Amino acid sequence: MTPAELSQSLVGIVQTIVDARRERGSENSGENTADAAPALSAADVVLERPKNREHGDWASNIAMKLAKPLGVNPRELATEIAAAAAGIDGIASADVAGPGFINFRIDAAAAGVLAQRIVEAGADYGRSDALVGSTINLEFVSANPTGPLHIGHTRWAALGDSIGRVLRAAGATVANEYYINDAGNQMQNFGASVLAAAKGEPTPEGGYPGAYIATLAEQVLAREPKLLELDDAIALHTATEIAYELQLAEIKASLDRFNVQFDVWTSERTLHTADADGVSDIDTAVERLRAQGHVYDEDDAVWVRTTDFGDDKDRVIRRGNGIYTYFAADAAYYLNKGDRGFQHKIYLLGADHHGYVHRLKALAGAAGDDPEKDVEVLIGQLVSINGAKLSKRAGNIIELDDLQAWLGTDALRYTLGRYPADSPLTIDPEILQRRTNDNPVFYVQYAHARTCSVARNAKGSGVDRSAFVPELLDHETESALLGGLQEFPRIVRQAADLREPHRVARYIEELAGLYHRWYDNCRVIPLGEEPVGDVHRTRLWLNDATGQVIKNGLGLLGVSAPERM
Repeated sequence: MTPAELSQSLVGIVQTIVDARRERGSENSGENTADAAPALSAADVVLERPKNREHGDWASNIAMKLAKPLGVNPRELATEIAAAAAGIDGIASADVAGPGFINFRIDAAAAGVLAQRIVEAGADYGRSDALVGSTINLEFVSANPTGPLHIGHTRWAALGDSIGRVLRAAGATVANEYYINDAGNQMQNFGASVLAAAKGEPTPEGGYPGAYIATLAEQVLAREPKLLELDDAIALHTATEIAYELQLAEIKASLDRFNVQFDVWTSERTLHTADADGVSDIDTAVERLRAQGHVYDEDDAVWVRTTDFGDDKDRVIRRGNGIYTYFAADAAYYLNKGDRGFQHKIYLLGADHHGYVHRLKALAGAAGDDPEKDVEVLIGQLVSINGAKLSKRAGNIIELDDLQAWLGTDALRYTLGRYPADSPLTIDPEILQRRTNDNPVFYVQYAHARTCSVARNAKGSGVDRSAFVPELLDHETESALLGGLQEFPRIVRQAADLREPHRVARYIEELAGLYHRWYDNCRVIPLGEEPVGDVHRTRLWLNDATGQVIKNGLGLLGVSAPERM
C-alpha cells in the first residue's frame, strides 16, 4: 500500500464522518448544513513519516484540521476515524496519539507488494500525470556567444536541466530553450576583438581579452585565409560571423558533455530580422502591446505602461532615434513563446538579474497574460569552488570545461543539484574526489552499484525472482526501506511543483542510508549450506526495487548510475 492509496482510502472514511456529523448538526440546529460539507480529496489527507518509527509507518493530522470547523473535540474525531480506518485492507493498526494525531501501521504483505510494483514499473516508477496538460517553456543558461561557459552558467545548466527532468516526470510538456544573445554591441566588440587578434593588434577598448580570442582568430584565418585583405567593414563582419559560429559550437559541445540538452535554440537576431514587408517580430510585438492598450508615445519615444502591473517605472521600448531597446526584444521573445503554444514560461536568471522579475511579470500583464501564473522567474545565487583556478584561455573566469575535467560531470552535477538555487554555494573539491561516505555522490552511486553487485552474486548463487512473498519482508529495516521507497513519487511531484530538484538528491541520500542498513541485516544470498528459500527470492525483489529507484533519482539529476565502482 502506497501513501497515495492510503490517503485515497481515508478520504472516503473521513468524508463519510464529516457528512454524518454535519447532518446531525443540522438536525439539532434546524438548519440543513449537509450540502455545505466540504468535498475532500486525497490532497487534503496529508500523510507524514513519524520521526519515531515505533509510532507507526504513517501519521495524519486530518482530525485536528477538521475538528474546529466541525465544532468537535479533535481526539474524539481522530478516534472515530481510526476505528473505521482499522478495517481497511492492508492496515495493521490505526492508533490515536496526543491531541488528535492518527498513527497507521501497514501490514508487511501490503507494504511489501511495492517492491514488485517498482521492479515491474522500472524507469516509470516515480512518474505521474499530475502536470499533464501543462506546456512549459524553460529558458536557462542563455549566455552570450562571446566566450566559454563559466562557473555561473554551470550552476544554471545543472539546475535548469534537472528542473526540466522533474517537470517531465510529473507529466508536463517541457521545452528546454537557450536564448542566444547574438545582437547588439557585445557582438560587435567580440568580432572586433577576434579581428584585432588576427591582425596581431591589442584588444580594443571594450573588447574581450583571453587566449581563447587568439585561438578563435587562428580558426577564423584558417577558415578565411584572405580575411586581412578584405575591406575593414567586410573583414569585421566576416570575423564576427565565423567566430560566433565557432564559439556557439563550443558552447553546445560543452553543454552536451555536461549532459545538458536543449530542445530549442532561439537567436535574438531573428527577432530583429525584417520580413518581405520590412516588418520584424519586434515591430509586430510593439503593435500587439499597443492593441492591448499598454503602449503610449511620449517625448518622441514609445513606452510600455508596465507600472500598471507592478513595475517601478514605465519602460521605453523604442527611443526617440527609432532604435529599439533591449526591452523590445524581450517583449517580442515573450510573445514568440506564447505563439509557439507555451502557456507557462520559466526564466532562470543569474544573481544580478533581480530587476528582471518585475519587468517580465509586467510584460506578461501587458501581453494579456496572468503575471502570477503565466511567467515565473527564478534567481540563482553565486557558486564558488575552493581552489579552482581561473581559465588559462579566458583569463578571468572559471570555465565549465575546466571544472568538468577536474571534478567530473557526475560529481559536479550532483553537487550543484543538491542545493536550493537561491542559496550561495561553496564547493569543496577535496570531498568530491573522495571515495568515501562523506562524498554524497559517491555514497549514492555506491549504493546503486551495491544493488547491482547483490543481483549479480544472487544469480551466481541460484537466487532469482521466481517467487515473491511480500509478507516475508517483516524485518524492521525492510519496513523502513519500503517506507522510503513509497516516498519517491511524492518527492518527484514536490520537486516539480516547487522547482526544487535538490529534494530528489536529499531523498536518494536517505534512501541509500536505509538500503545500507538493510544490507547489513538481511541477506539475499543464503549463508553456508542454507538452502535458497522464498525469503531470499523476495529480498532480491526489494534489492532490485531499491536499485531502480536510486537509478531513477540519479537520472532526474542528470547523473549516471554505475553498476560497478
